[in-house]
Amino acid sequence: MANDASAVSDAPSSAVSNSPLADPFTPPADSSLWRKNFLLGAATASYQIEGAVDEDGRLPSIWDTFSATPGKVLAGDTGAVACDHYHRWEADIDMLASLGLEGYRLSIAWPRVMDAAGRPNRKGLDFYKRLLNRLKEKGITSFVTLYHWDLPQHLEDRGGWLNRDTAYRFADYADLMSRELAGTVDAWATLNEPWCSAYLGYGNGHHAPGLANDRFATQAMHHLLLAHGLAIPVLRGNDPASQKGIVANIGRGTANSDSAADQRAAHLFEVQHNAWILDPLLKGEYPQDLFELWPGTEPLVLDGDMQTIAAPLDFLGINYYFRTNVASDGAHGFRDVPLEGVERTQMGWEVFPDGLRDLLTGFKKTYNNLPPIYITENGMASDDKVIDGHVDDTQRISFLKRHLAAVDQAIKAGVDVRGYFLWSLMDNFEWAFGYERRFGVVHVDYSTQKRTVKRSAELVAKFLKERKARV
Repeated sequence: MANDASAVSDAPSSAVSNSPLADPFTPPADSSLWRKNFLLGAATASYQIEGAVDEDGRLPSIWDTFSATPGKVLAGDTGAVACDHYHRWEADIDMLASLGLEGYRLSIAWPRVMDAAGRPNRKGLDFYKRLLNRLKEKGITSFVTLYHWDLPQHLEDRGGWLNRDTAYRFADYADLMSRELAGTVDAWATLNEPWCSAYLGYGNGHHAPGLANDRFATQAMHHLLLAHGLAIPVLRGNDPASQKGIVANIGRGTANSDSAADQRAAHLFEVQHNAWILDPLLKGEYPQDLFELWPGTEPLVLDGDMQTIAAPLDFLGINYYFRTNVASDGAHGFRDVPLEGVERTQMGWEVFPDGLRDLLTGFKKTYNNLPPIYITENGMASDDKVIDGHVDDTQRISFLKRHLAAVDQAIKAGVDVRGYFLWSLMDNFEWAFGYERRFGVVHVDYSTQKRTVKRSAELVAKFLKERKARV
């Protein structure tokens, strides 16, 4: 952590563009972030920003169904309008470019581009073609995620990710997208955060489709990873010039004490949060400790599945937000023990940049075949308000500075990290938390759709301008 990070966090909230905040954000002279080939961008997801859920042939998704179910989403919010990006995409891309951001990670809405029979929906496809061509015109590197949780509802009606057939339907979807969009995409990610899709969607019911059974979670995960593995060779065949990968959310688990039981609990936390996904991808097997945590939940695995899942990757996307302090639950698992007196975000998540560095360096030791890494999401929610035309998000500025410093530390320790995407480009629909939690570096007034660039985005833009000017 940089020594002056606390000074940024404690800066007065009245700071404006010409304030001292402009300098403390800039990385030190020896930082790897000054490398011109270190990609710095921002990320979004289709359901969180697009809106237009009933337009131009788009079909319902599981998140349309889930958010319309009373009690599932805070304040009854839905993604029906969101940031109206479907209609405002040109101005949003212009805004992205004006900040000097070099990369844009977006996702495609599966229900927008195919009908229930698997036929292409031209109007939906044309939306993404226009968007991707504009990114190319602007010289912005495009990272496209095929699945950021908005499964077509008609597939969920047939079992969703509990149905093995969904993995094959995903491969069909990947085939259509990579044929239609070949040459416009720099990097494809098959899935975003399969842990969330499997565990939050099928394990505890916090996310769509809202099922809650540990056995469901492990089977859904297997079919998600199988879908990924089936899609990779399809993407390679149709769009060979692009990179292919997957995005995993990772969590740091720390023990509440030095006791063997608590140390084991922290290990099991990281097994279910990290190794559950990374071991199949990089070792071709599930971690057996997972089934110590959830006995009797082994998924049905057919011959050849694990080989398919372990298809070589060009990159691994990593999303990181916080750490969890845990203790033994006295049985075969763990329980959360929130620490007192630590910095937290609007989500209640602890700010712990060292966790990102520690996980990255740990993965390098654990996986001999660890691919190049992009931090595909990192950011924080805060209750940002526009005051006199400005948003001074001082906690976010400090958060970003410290996490970028952690990335630099991992690079210097030998981890091949090639880029970093801010989460998120703009405030948006934050899933089960609706519109209350603001993660953007651009503020969105949901009543008017007015965008206001926050101080954090100004400072990132300032750094990128300085880096570009260097010889």
